[in-house]
Amino acid sequence: MDTEKKKINFKVNPKKVIIPVVAVLAVLIVALNSFVVVEAGHTGVVVTLGAVNEGVLQEGMHLKAPFVQDVVKIDNRIRKLEVTTEAFSKDLQSVDTVLAINYRVDTSKSYSIYKNIGADYENVLVVPAVNEVLKAITATYTAEESVTNRALISEGLIVGLNEKLNDIGLYVTDVNIIDFDFSDAFINAIEEKQVAQQQLLKAETEKQTKITNAQADAEAVKIKANAEAEANETISKSLTNQVIENKKIEKWNGELPRVQGGSGTIVDIGSVDNSSKGE
Repeated sequence: MDTEKKKINFKVNPKKVIIPVVAVLAVLIVALNSFVVVEAGHTGVVVTLGAVNEGVLQEGMHLKAPFVQDVVKIDNRIRKLEVTTEAFSKDLQSVDTVLAINYRVDTSKSYSIYKNIGADYENVLVVPAVNEVLKAITATYTAEESVTNRALISEGLIVGLNEKLNDIGLYVTDVNIIDFDFSDAFINAIEEKQVAQQQLLKAETEKQTKITNAQADAEAVKIKANAEAEANETISKSLTNQVIENKKIEKWNGELPRVQGGSGTIVDIGSVDNSSKGE
């Protein structure tokens, strides 16, 4: 009976359980807030009670003051930004351009960018710079030249953007022009121009073909005439009086020619000769 009473009267003191659990949780929370991991390709900007500390944390695990310091992670890898903007060409054509910009943040200036601009530096700095530089470059080319000089425009954008952003700590590594979009009227005008040029080229080709054929025909006639002239000259030089007489003899059929008299009678020269001999 005494044993049973002791079991029934046994009570657990809640304080003895809760206090250790709370202490362990507090230690864990403090410990977790005392460490920060900066991933590869990032830097950590330390903010102490709202103030941005100079310098950055590199990749890896770092200690920080719990509940007092926060670490803002800045991506320093190459980032891709796609921008769609409108500009006007030298001939005042509206050009809608889609660009792909590759850029990165200088690790040593991550803290100053965050301090002076904030985490949204892409929309605050990069996009406006792209719009400004593109408009300046597009204004130096006609709409048609913009299409044929994409590489030059891309290079100009890289140079112009780096001139504006490098001092801040942003570096543009590449610019790709994804698309140029013009008004329907301009596109129709370009197509009509191309058709006209193709027709003109076709006409010029046909004209040149006719000229070439005519020259070939004239050259053939000239060659034939020269050949005949040379042949005639060769024959003329080879014809002596003796050769001519021999040719006459070769072609004579043995009959003497007949001569028509005054009264219309035909006199056979051979018979005349024979009668003369009889006399």
